[in-house]
Amino acid sequence: MRKIEFTPVSGKRERREFVDLSYRLNGDDPNWVPPLRSEALELVTPGKNPFFEHASVAQYIARIDGRPVGRISAHVDRLALEQPPEQGMGPGTGNWGLLEAEDEEIAHALIARAEDWLKGQGMTRVLAPLSMSIWEEPGQLTFGHDHPPTVMMGHQPQRYADWIASAGYRPAKKLLTYELDIVRPFPPLIQRIVQAGEKNERIRIRKVDKSRFDEEARLILEILNDAWSDNWGFVPFTEAEIEYAGKKFRPIVFEDLIMIAEYDGEPVAFMMTLPDLNEAIAPLRGSLFPFGWAKLLLWLRKPKVRTMRVPLMGVRKRLQSSRMASQLAFMLIETIRRNAVAHYGATRGEIGWILEDNQGMVAIAEALQTRVNREYMLYEKPL
Repeated sequence: MRKIEFTPVSGKRERREFVDLSYRLNGDDPNWVPPLRSEALELVTPGKNPFFEHASVAQYIARIDGRPVGRISAHVDRLALEQPPEQGMGPGTGNWGLLEAEDEEIAHALIARAEDWLKGQGMTRVLAPLSMSIWEEPGQLTFGHDHPPTVMMGHQPQRYADWIASAGYRPAKKLLTYELDIVRPFPPLIQRIVQAGEKNERIRIRKVDKSRFDEEARLILEILNDAWSDNWGFVPFTEAEIEYAGKKFRPIVFEDLIMIAEYDGEPVAFMMTLPDLNEAIAPLRGSLFPFGWAKLLLWLRKPKVRTMRVPLMGVRKRLQSSRMASQLAFMLIETIRRNAVAHYGATRGEIGWILEDNQGMVAIAEALQTRVNREYMLYEKPL
């Protein structure tokens, strides 16, 4: 048995080591997309990521003979503790994530260290992996390792799933992403639904107005908090997180790719679509220097991409059981599909993640003749 020691991350040096481990341990995977180091550092830095404002976090680096061989982040989100237990979070539920390890023994040691810390915080259950909140990169990739992830999606080795299971965890919830050919028109039934909506004078599909960016971002996230409030795993956005999300999204927000649906003048639904930034940053290998920043700025002026990703969409809760909800969803999807093909040269769309038992969204995905291209698993374990 090797002696594995743990270094708590407490300063800039350890934080850089913590981030660097992912580049070293994933560098040989041709489908892993190295995030920009500045973004990876910001994610795990108090004062930068507003997640730390409502969460207690402990980060550890595992070492053998002083050499870094793995890492993990453990966290207790106070907002998650306030959610109903039947929705996946709730009192006593802590999390860990950002797991990287050279082998199974190291992974088990890191998971055990995270569990010990969570017990010390009074937690009685673990839901993992979360990197770091449910809104960032939840789940362990279990299907879809044969192609790169799209923007804001995780990509972990299959062996990690085996190591998590062998540490006593069982599946809690599966998250799905669906891909579709967006060049080909949608099935005739969907087209008829969209055309009927376009003739309805009470419905208006409009672009976001980037000149009122902060106001529009707040509107979208207000609809999101309402639309998703009963969803499994839901944790509300805080004011600080709304501002932070707006700042992060602004460079990749294009007015004709984010739509708001109004009914009788009231904003009731939205769909956010992002050009796949990973296509641009993959060749940069995590660094904007010496010339990466110029290439990225050029790309951001008028991106040409293969893939568009739909990370978020929602319809206000009071409409979700009505036919109007699916009609608005199809109208938003079709409007953005046309723009994505005509203005950005996109040929492929990806929708997700979607909870495996979200019947409404799964039905919409199936009606569009999509296919599941990636699966992520969240695991749980009593402490």
